[in-house]
Amino acid sequence: MTPEDFAALLTPEGRALLDSLRDHDPAQELALATRLRREHPAALVSAALGQARLRQRAVAKFGAEDAFRMYFTPGGGEMATRAPVASYRAGRLAELGVRSVADLCCGIGGDALALARIGIRVLAVDRDPLTVAVARANAEALGLAELIEVREADVTDIDTSGYDAVFLDPARRSGRGRTFDPESYSPPLSWAVEAARRARYAAIKVAPGIPHEAVPPEAEAEWISDQGDVKEAVLWFGTAPGTVRATLLPGPRTLHTGDPLPDPEAGPVGRYLYEPDGAVIRAHLVAEVAEQLAGRLIDPTIAYVTADELRATPYATAYEITDVLPFGLKKLKALLRERGVGILTVKKRGSAIEPEELRKKVKPQGPHSATVFLTRVAGAPSMLIGSPVTAPQDR
Repeated sequence: MTPEDFAALLTPEGRALLDSLRDHDPAQELALATRLRREHPAALVSAALGQARLRQRAVAKFGAEDAFRMYFTPGGGEMATRAPVASYRAGRLAELGVRSVADLCCGIGGDALALARIGIRVLAVDRDPLTVAVARANAEALGLAELIEVREADVTDIDTSGYDAVFLDPARRSGRGRTFDPESYSPPLSWAVEAARRARYAAIKVAPGIPHEAVPPEAEAEWISDQGDVKEAVLWFGTAPGTVRATLLPGPRTLHTGDPLPDPEAGPVGRYLYEPDGAVIRAHLVAEVAEQLAGRLIDPTIAYVTADELRATPYATAYEITDVLPFGLKKLKALLRERGVGILTVKKRGSAIEPEELRKKVKPQGPHSATVFLTRVAGAPSMLIGSPVTAPQDR
């Protein structure tokens, strides 16, 4: 999509056409496009259909109310922060007393929208003309244009001294796909860190797989998950240097430490197995959860915690374990058949077997359900069989 194609979507004809496609079926697009081209320019029809598809995909991130008013680019929608995460992060900045933010590498404007919604004035900067046009249109579509200035520029040329805080979201994709080297971000993480150091407060959005050794000593590192999925890590400046956090949304519920505990000891599998949230694992806070649970690891290298008693925690999902077996497909297949297990959830950690491969081989059948963990216990390939604990774990 070119800036000219996008501009056509903002005309009365383009808006009306796009609104009419809200509930269209992408599988029927060929016939629909043929019909629409009898009434509208072909380029406009193509742009509207593409935008309608992007809006449908964006519902998962932004919710239907916003997604069907917003505009997206194919890459921008994928890279945008999920709305609950952006709202949480904006709230943290507001708690610090921040009233203005320079949002560098703003993309389609998802973070700028979250900041403006709680009354924070935002300068949103991106160097791509189409992305800038989309961000500006989103600010207008959601009634936030008075609080958001969208500027087309190279972020390295922006003077941020007049703002209370800086938010940086370097691009983590290149022409060859996702990049995992922080110095391959655009701009590189080292540049973002220097920009953050010049601000009173700053937050840098980074990939959740960032190595802990890449976190500057003066930064606070926070890993955030939303509904159990790890979404991002954030490096905070001006807050709590050296602190490590795992934050779970909705909530928020935050586990943090400035002095990490040593790794817990490993021991035999007890009645309960706890699977820590991914943000807890990424933040290297499994030991803190194990201490809360009076638990131990099942293996020194595996992030599963086991305990003999059930304790409440929002930071891990509890399972009651009925069987601890050496790994063996024949034995597992026989046990599942004997118990009539047809609904099988397969989880793995420290095993080379893929869940779908295992399902195909054991062919579960029957009315009952079970969870099997393919893992290691005291260094040996093992299978743990059980089921989720239905009692609330976050009281």
